[in-house]
Amino acid sequence: MVRTRVVVDTRAPRPRRAASRTARRRAGRPAVAALAVTLGLVLTGCGSDDPLSDPRRPGGPLAAEPFVAGDLSGTLAGAGASSQEAGMNAWIAGFQTINEDLTIAYDPVGSGGGRTQFVEGGVDFAGTDAPLDAEELELAADRCGGAVAELPLYISPIAVVFNLEGIDSLSMSPSVMARVFDRQITRWDDPAIAAENPDVELPDLRITPVNRSDESGTTENFVEYLHETAGEDWPHDPSGNWPVAGGQAAQGNSGVVQTVNDGQGTIAYADASRVGTLGTVAVEVGGEFVGYSPQAAAQVVDASPVAEDRPASSLVVALERDTQAEGAYPIVLISYSLACTTYEDEATAELVREFLTFVASEEGQERSAVAAGSAPISEALREQVMEVVDQIS
Repeated sequence: MVRTRVVVDTRAPRPRRAASRTARRRAGRPAVAALAVTLGLVLTGCGSDDPLSDPRRPGGPLAAEPFVAGDLSGTLAGAGASSQEAGMNAWIAGFQTINEDLTIAYDPVGSGGGRTQFVEGGVDFAGTDAPLDAEELELAADRCGGAVAELPLYISPIAVVFNLEGIDSLSMSPSVMARVFDRQITRWDDPAIAAENPDVELPDLRITPVNRSDESGTTENFVEYLHETAGEDWPHDPSGNWPVAGGQAAQGNSGVVQTVNDGQGTIAYADASRVGTLGTVAVEVGGEFVGYSPQAAAQVVDASPVAEDRPASSLVVALERDTQAEGAYPIVLISYSLACTTYEDEATAELVREFLTFVASEEGQERSAVAAGSAPISEALREQVMEVVDQIS
């Protein structure tokens, strides 16, 4: 493989090392393909469809040199988080360009749908913005006949977006944001919003919150942030299903953003890669208002510990949403790739292993950063990920 350079340095915490459960053969690394696909790709095309050729992408030009040409062939099927769609498209296009006889399909049905399909054996890999719960871990172990890998390969801010003519940015504390999405604050010129935006002429217009209609890891991450920072102003427990009735709902990140674009006075949460020309909200952290960026999101990941009481192959980060660190943006999601550490079919294991190797590589992470504005994983985290990926057989 050719060495590459990462555009953005994100220093994620060192997860626990994965312990091998049984002796496993190293049949190459193509198995990486299936797991990386879990991160959230919807592409089955080849190099000509590479999203890095899209001038609207968030990042700059790709600096990394490509992998050497490969000779992998076959098909992989994945499903899951829509948040990673732009990054996944870049991964799949890049990997299929160097393996022209390989086809990877990913359906961005949402994190909940991806987890369900994976544990039921309907797909080779999956992507999820929320880790498997205890029941899902047990089901996944049964499906895999052993350990399941949960790999943090996509780190991205969740942007709070809105559509107000003539206004590009607003500031909100956790309290105000919670009350807006809980439909306690219902108009844009409410005194609570005005107090935090003294230089903005707010319209006398009704607020229309927009949320995901499907079970979503993006929803769970956003609700978790409100739950941990807004206190009594957010009386709902974290869940992948939106807990507040009365707003508008749409399928997937793209559906939510389209709904916001289509209506004045709308506000929503979505993966930052989907923001486009919409206005965005800076959130209060430590008495200052911080806008979203890959670097600001990476600061939260860096400051957060590894989750306890999980399998060694489960590299889950316990995000500290209530951080007061200067310049940190706490509304962040880590999207995980799900894969078995053991597959019945050796060819599938090889494809998954190789694809995941590509996704975790400096080139793979840079491709996602350029295409989706995500934060590349740190070298320390990459080493831990590869300890798990190398076990796939």
